Amino acid sequence: MPAPLLMVLATFLFATMGVCVKLASEFYAASEIVMYRGLVGMAMTAFISRQRGLSLRTALPGMHLWRSISGVTSLCLWFYAIGKLPLATAMTLNYMSSVWMALFLLGGAVLLGAQRLDWKLMASVLLGFVGVALILRPTLDQQQLWHGLAGLLSGMLAAMAYLQVTALGRAGEPELRVVFYFSAGGAIAGAVVTAVTQGGLQWHSAWGATLLLAVGLLATTAQLSLTRAYSTGKPLVNACLQYLGIVFSFVYGMLLFKDALTLSATVGMLLIIGAGLAATLLRNKAAPPPKDSQFNPAES
Repeated sequence: MPAPLLMVLATFLFATMGVCVKLASEFYAASEIVMYRGLVGMAMTAFISRQRGLSLRTALPGMHLWRSISGVTSLCLWFYAIGKLPLATAMTLNYMSSVWMALFLLGGAVLLGAQRLDWKLMASVLLGFVGVALILRPTLDQQQLWHGLAGLLSGMLAAMAYLQVTALGRAGEPELRVVFYFSAGGAIAGAVVTAVTQGGLQWHSAWGATLLLAVGLLATTAQLSLTRAYSTGKPLVNACLQYLGIVFSFVYGMLLFKDALTLSATVGMLLIIGAGLAATLLRNKAAPPPKDSQFNPAES
């Protein structure tokens, strides 16, 4: 499947996961949700890897470690923000990752002495964020300041994790292996934090267990799609398409929480979709012609 379609699928699944995390936060701490999400992810990726005959042994433990540190920390902060803030606000702060990524790449290009920067693609990222602001227009009071900072930091760390995923893909790591080690990091970190801060695990109800399972299944499937997209696609193109997750979240808000559809929200959604389409067109225009020796993600 092409990287843009994988990214759209991932954003839809992550938006659905956000709803489940919000509901599960009534029963579990963020660290415990992260732990169960990691356990489900490990089981899923180990099973799929076994079915495909793929070894989970890696020659790049250091890269996986750094990817897990940034990714798991971002995930914990994001789940914490979702549990404490309105879902729309938490999603907005996390989706700042695309703007952080643009700044990281721009800064890196300047430091390396690049003669030409892709300003059109960067502009499409910023245009997408304008759409996000119009849809959600998050506001924070003083009591929510720390929660808001946690959500903002989750976005910055997510941008670092996405760039590390790209590096792992370029190094030849299969997406199943990348997601397995990320899930393992989440399970270990979540268990340690839960033991230290909560003193133990919560008892499960049928509804709570269902929510935890749904978070794990949705997140892992989305993560596999996202990892493949970032491994084979262009980071800033994926950043643009990632804004579609805000559209999906807004639709969930209307359907589940009866949020009103305003004029600014309509304009914002159009801007987000337009930014995603523009990024895809720019990528296709800049992409080199396919060769027989090139890897085709649609064939895997």
